[in-house]
Amino acid sequence: MYSCIVIDDEELARLLLKSYIEKCDFLELKGLFSNPIEALSALKSNQIDLVFLDIQMPDLKGTDFAKMVPSSTKIIFTTAYSEYALDGFELNALDYLLKPITFERFLKAVNKIESKYKIGNTEFITI
Repeated sequence: MYSCIVIDDEELARLLLKSYIEKCDFLELKGLFSNPIEALSALKSNQIDLVFLDIQMPDLKGTDFAKMVPSSTKIIFTTAYSEYALDGFELNALDYLLKPITFERFLKAVNKIESKYKIGNTEFITI
């Protein structure tokens, strides 16, 4: 089981990702955050394996937030802006999802955590 959080300033994006996460038995949602600064406390007090992270947000950009995340925590960027893809991969992002995000594309991204990082024994949905 992989613990995860969603950080996005758009409520509809947070709710969509929440619904996708709930369909995956190997993901456990630990929190939804509209502000990356609020999410920092969740990272400090919980073991978080995966962060779904928007890039364009008020107060703190997702790319800046990603630099504060422990290296053991993997990041999947979720954004409407393709021009940040290179920045995302330079920050060792697991994947980069462009909005609107389909469930099929979401599954491709989350299944990468098993093949690249082998965090325990879990079953994954194949597409």
